[in-house]
Amino acid sequence: MTDIIICGIGGKMGANILKALADYDDVRCVGGVDAYADPTKFSVPVFAKPSDINVKADVVVDFSRPDALQGLLDYAKATGTALLLATTGYSASQIEDVRKASEVVPIFRSANMSLGINLLISLAAKAAAFLGDKFDVEIVETHHNKKVDSPSGTALAIADGILAQKPDCYETFGRHGNDTRRDPKEIGIHAVRGGTVVGKHEVHFFGDDEVITLTHEAHSKSVFAHGAIKGAAFLKGKAPGLYDMNDLIAEITR
Repeated sequence: MTDIIICGIGGKMGANILKALADYDDVRCVGGVDAYADPTKFSVPVFAKPSDINVKADVVVDFSRPDALQGLLDYAKATGTALLLATTGYSASQIEDVRKASEVVPIFRSANMSLGINLLISLAAKAAAFLGDKFDVEIVETHHNKKVDSPSGTALAIADGILAQKPDCYETFGRHGNDTRRDPKEIGIHAVRGGTVVGKHEVHFFGDDEVITLTHEAHSKSVFAHGAIKGAAFLKGKAPGLYDMNDLIAEITR
């Protein structure tokens, strides 16, 4: 059995994880962290901050905000609890803090917990390597109008995958006025916000007389919840280190 604590249990993703757990016999929630949630509405204890936690868990699953990171890292290091980070919008210094903490405790970090989107990232990287420099690359991400970071962490992860294959390329964000595509090495990243769109990512490869497009669209947040639960089960008992969806997928397909 894998015992998890959900940071952000009062939010939409917290609710989705609690609902999705009904499909699992080997993972359960034993607590939550949420400064704004009403503890009386949950069947598990809910704490205002990580330092208040007084129940034992194998993994803390975080779907909150970047400003919660330091408290989570401090708690994980102090208690030896594994940490799954599904929050986006971290600064460069926060990402470095995560790396350092992973030397002490196992940390699973992914900008997107969907198995499908991680397949898209892999396919985009392979396509970039295969198509070479004769195709212009543009990434378009669409999300609901309440999303706090832009561009999405997933769009940046897609770009990172492509850049690993084409290290001489670079990212450029949005276009306006007379800002035309001047350099074939640009990877354009564009953010669209509106309505209640859960998440859509498109990777366009524009060549002469042909266009190749890879698309992933999430129709509900449940795909992220199931990915997080699988990630938590994967993380239990792991040695200190920094893990991601590639490690999970490799274990599933092994």
